[in-house]
Amino acid sequence: MPDSPSSVAVVGAGQTAAVAARTLRRRGFTGSLTILGDEAHTPYQRPPLSKELLDGSQEPADVELLSAQWCRDNDVELRLGAPARRIDTAGRAVELEDGSRIRADRVLLATGARARRLPGAPEDDDRIIYLRGLDDALRLRGLLRPGGRLVIVGAGFVGSEVASTALARGVTPVVIEQADVPLAHVLGTEMGRFCADLQRSQGVELHTGETVSSIRTGADGVVVRTDGGLTVAGDAVVVAVGAQPNTDVARASGLSVSNGVLVDEHCRTSVEGVYAAGDVANHHHPLFDRWLRVEHFDNANKQAMAAAKNLLGRPVVYDDPHWFWSDQFGLNLQHCGDVHGWDRLVVRGSVADRDFIAFYLADGVLRAAFAADRGSDVYAAKELIARKAVLDPRRLADEDTDLMELMDELTEAAEAVPAGGN
Repeated sequence: MPDSPSSVAVVGAGQTAAVAARTLRRRGFTGSLTILGDEAHTPYQRPPLSKELLDGSQEPADVELLSAQWCRDNDVELRLGAPARRIDTAGRAVELEDGSRIRADRVLLATGARARRLPGAPEDDDRIIYLRGLDDALRLRGLLRPGGRLVIVGAGFVGSEVASTALARGVTPVVIEQADVPLAHVLGTEMGRFCADLQRSQGVELHTGETVSSIRTGADGVVVRTDGGLTVAGDAVVVAVGAQPNTDVARASGLSVSNGVLVDEHCRTSVEGVYAAGDVANHHHPLFDRWLRVEHFDNANKQAMAAAKNLLGRPVVYDDPHWFWSDQFGLNLQHCGDVHGWDRLVVRGSVADRDFIAFYLADGVLRAAFAADRGSDVYAAKELIARKAVLDPRRLADEDTDLMELMDELTEAAEAVPAGGN
């Protein structure tokens, strides 16, 4: 195996760590492999925390990624409740908070992200929940009782999924969003308005343009107040106002950090032998030519695989266009690409009927897409984005245009250009 290390440590024990460990063993790495996790739980999936695990259709065992048995069978040392302090890059080791050291020729940082806290909110009340981990989801599940009210701060994808799950369990969700339109920074105003209309049409009490000023708890529940004078009472509060990358270990280790751990297209950090992937990694994306930190399940999977291969001395460029999904209110919403710099929105289908795909163009180049119940269209859009396709907006909007045929046309055009020609 080219340039293969004899020992690898993965700092973090979530989706990225699990996929990286599986990839390393699948790719023939036989050296020492250690996974270090802060939590007491074995690695698990996070998407079900706001959906299937929260509604009770799944239990913790259903979301497990790496069992203790798999680790034994594959000679992986899984150390739980063992937070890392720093990487000793000169000594080729990871130092833990308890003072012990783990030998590692190469290290993969997969420390993920933590929930952004709400200033001034009580920190010691179980009815104020930051939905980031398994224990948070189980605690919230116990608070969702039919006839109750749940206050949700933040109308992003996590907040809206929690609202959808709460509704299905007979709980009235009250959502408070600081922006005038939910998700405008991700989807733009028009598609953000679609998300707002979707929530309200299903019975969500959505308040936009409101900034939370205080959260107070008492014997009867919680009371949330905003700067605009809104007062909302509920049985519990879910704070879903985004996440921050867990960069403590990276900073203590002297790695370059800016909105995450900076990595190149090979998932390499600024320090030789140290790689990063998943929510914590801010990578320079070759396709979009800018720095991107992505907090999605699919990115955690694919970037983990790329990092593992690069770590083993098998260079691969990570240039995935990025894709994520959200199941809420009976709809499957999907997004791919990067909306940064878009200047034209083209819609195919009917937004009113909740059956559409919206294309985001920048100087005619397809950059991103967002869709409701149109998974096959999103798949085609992702391929077109990867090719930096310049497309006719009229054809994109035309339902009679087969998106895969556009792919074939691009392929034929590329093949028709003589080698070295223009």
